[in-house]
Amino acid sequence: MQVHYDFQASVWRYNAASSWFFVSLPSEFATEIRQLFGKAEEGFGRMPVSCTIGQTTWKTAIWFDTKRNGYLLPLKSKVRIQESIQEDQTISVRVSI
Repeated sequence: MQVHYDFQASVWRYNAASSWFFVSLPSEFATEIRQLFGKAEEGFGRMPVSCTIGQTTWKTAIWFDTKRNGYLLPLKSKVRIQESIQEDQTISVRVSI
């Protein structure tokens, strides 16, 4: 059984040499995901998921960030290019576990 989490979030960039782009999952979803699926986390809080933004669906992972006390979804460049996603843009996201 898959569980879907639909939300809107602002795209932000981690300011490091690699310049990764992320969206943060809403805190209420992060709490629920940890309660329901926490045992499925792999090393470093990694949880395999499927994600849809616009017309693009791909397999990826969300990562639990202890500093933010929530999950982060990295947005790879291929997805950002296909969906014309920019930093600070608010996007609609579906995460499926």
